[in-house]
Amino acid sequence: MSVVGFDIGNLQSVVAVARNRGIDIVANEVSNRATPTMISFGTKQRYIGESAKTQEMSNFKNTIGAIKRLIGRSYNESEVQQFESQFIGCKLCDVNGEVGVEVNYLDEPRKFSATQLYAMYLGKLRDTASKELGGSMSDVVISVPGWYTDRQRRAVQQASKIAGLNCLRVLNDNTAAALGYGITKNDLPEDKPRNVVFVDLGHSSFTVSVVAFKKGELKVKSVAYDRGVGGRNFDQALTDHFIQVFDEKYKIDIRSNVKAQIRLRAACEKLKKVLSANSNAPITVENIMNDVDANALYSRDEFVALIEPLLQRLEKPIQKAIADASVSADEIHSIELVGGSIRIPAVKQKLTEFFGRELSYTLNQDEAVARGCALQCAIASPVFRVRDFSVNDITAHPIRFKWEATDGSEDTNLDVFAHNNLIPSTKMLTFYRKQPFAIEAEYSDPTHLPQGTNPWISRFDIKDVVAQENGDLSTIKVKARLDLSGVLNITSAYTVEEVEVEEPVPQPETKEGEEPKTPEMRKVKKLVKKAELPVLQASQCLDNTTLAEFAKLEREMHSSDELVNTTEIAKNSLEEYIYDIRGKVEGEYAPFIEPKEKNEFLSKLNSAEDWLYDEGEDTTKDAYVEKLESLKAVGDPVTERYREDKERPKAARELRDVIAHWADRATSQEERYAHINQEERQKVIDRIEKVQEWLDERLEKQSLVKKWDAPVVFSSEIKKERENLVYFASPIMSRPKPAEPKPEETASPKPEGTPKSDTAADAAAASNEEAGAVNEMDVD
Repeated sequence: MSVVGFDIGNLQSVVAVARNRGIDIVANEVSNRATPTMISFGTKQRYIGESAKTQEMSNFKNTIGAIKRLIGRSYNESEVQQFESQFIGCKLCDVNGEVGVEVNYLDEPRKFSATQLYAMYLGKLRDTASKELGGSMSDVVISVPGWYTDRQRRAVQQASKIAGLNCLRVLNDNTAAALGYGITKNDLPEDKPRNVVFVDLGHSSFTVSVVAFKKGELKVKSVAYDRGVGGRNFDQALTDHFIQVFDEKYKIDIRSNVKAQIRLRAACEKLKKVLSANSNAPITVENIMNDVDANALYSRDEFVALIEPLLQRLEKPIQKAIADASVSADEIHSIELVGGSIRIPAVKQKLTEFFGRELSYTLNQDEAVARGCALQCAIASPVFRVRDFSVNDITAHPIRFKWEATDGSEDTNLDVFAHNNLIPSTKMLTFYRKQPFAIEAEYSDPTHLPQGTNPWISRFDIKDVVAQENGDLSTIKVKARLDLSGVLNITSAYTVEEVEVEEPVPQPETKEGEEPKTPEMRKVKKLVKKAELPVLQASQCLDNTTLAEFAKLEREMHSSDELVNTTEIAKNSLEEYIYDIRGKVEGEYAPFIEPKEKNEFLSKLNSAEDWLYDEGEDTTKDAYVEKLESLKAVGDPVTERYREDKERPKAARELRDVIAHWADRATSQEERYAHINQEERQKVIDRIEKVQEWLDERLEKQSLVKKWDAPVVFSSEIKKERENLVYFASPIMSRPKPAEPKPEETASPKPEGTPKSDTAADAAAASNEEAGAVNEMDVD
């Protein structure tokens, strides 16, 4: 069983697997270690990952990226409408209260929620991992930004279920990177913790976290974010700049053409990367619009000046993270950098200025989070042995509970989980009620949520609450928990009652020599559990019925995609076979097919080609397979005759070499074969003559038939005869000489009366002794 980690990035994602006492990054179908986080919808199938990237320009209205920024969010959120929409080419819409996309799929308009899109992409990563592992996989840990809300975390878990995955934990990406750093360190302190700052500048956001490491554990002390600074923002700054430049230079309105904007943004992304290694670089966009080829020269200094406002925004999260962690500059061990956008020289320089010290590059900036997720999955899996390492994370948003007031009670809310509260964490709350009641959970500080996010989390209805027998209020205990994934639940609710129980009164210790006193008993009042209460939960996520429907739909779409892919493979196989066999039949295969049959076969191939580009352009997989099999029924025997004509002489030559080899040994008079008697030698000679006779007879018959006739003897038959001959002759002719007895070390005097040994017997013994000194073996 393998355990897998998914780092879901805004631009691309990485799959890591724990195996062979290490962590491996899984390459996708085109051998890339990262897969584009993109989905495209076509007239026949979905394209996900690399195939979607190739569709981005030609099918931009039905291609969606940035699903990481959409999942678990509402369509009417201001950040979605004003900010995220500018990076998405297709139309956004509302789907079951969640933002989604409206696309043309299978030649009809369809709507998919962000959760469904996320599940589709997880299915692609699942297939990539399964192919690498050689079997199905289910257990996974998925990375998410630390600023994800409860709704977004639940949506990721539900997307995993839709994709048929068992998500063991939703792990904050900054924590995953910290785990990958800490678990490999053998020099962590046991007493005073080592404070490490992790700076992650990815494609869409900036994260700073302070993590304290001790031997066998890590504790996240603080995290700060800026969701509006990332690689795509640098790209957009360049795009906006060159829109203005090209508008003035070529008199074209790029903002009016979505495809032109996509082409320009792709060119700006490339320019950004080139400027990381060069001081100047050209930007060229062929046929950007109206048959205009746009180009310009740009320098790194101009780029730095352009993104300076974005670079200045990096300081605030750094200051907040360090302040919340309450650590001074000299208490920071190192600053570790993560994220692809960290490579920009201006970013490195700005971070160095902010921290006032050198930066560290211990981690792989693109793969650190995926490796940490795989490690966490291995830790959580019961069948995987990993070094003990405790992970203590924190929650980014404080949570408040609210309820209706009761008679004599003024309290109607309570901050249950504070900012930077440890997770997992459990809190016990006590209520006094006579009837069922409801608790609502919400974020108490909405200012730190994504702009426009509803602060309401969920509602918990506590059922079956009744008054005590004497009419007094019942005491209800409610257990609230933030689990490993940072998801809020009320795990249990129950009534308790006060009962009197007897317990011994504590006595002073008995002195030596004193008799122990009989313990006195006293009555005390204690709370004991009386009855469990059902808890009903309502949230903004999918209900079980809708979740099951989406899971079924995803399986159907996946099966449909598989069928389309296998059909396309069958079609390509037919097309390839037609071109390949036709060229060979007209060339090197010509002597191996009867002329009349050749003309009929070529006519059949031409007809199949015409069918393939006419009515066979869009048909079923079975039709392609049937057509290919009908052609192979004629073509395969021709191929076989050609192949046999090439391989048969070689096989015959090898058999003759073996015959000569064993014939030489069977008739040899060498000393090393002297112990093999004539009867056994004759068996080998008889077998050799039989094989030689068989070969000559078959080759003679083969020489009398035409090349286009069926072969009389196959090379495989000749190879089999060679093997059989070797297996027969080798044990006989390679048998070693029998071992001779060793001579005695010293000759002891014979007692009187012992007869003297025969001179001939003594000579024979001496001869045997000498022969036994060398035990020679024929290894041919």
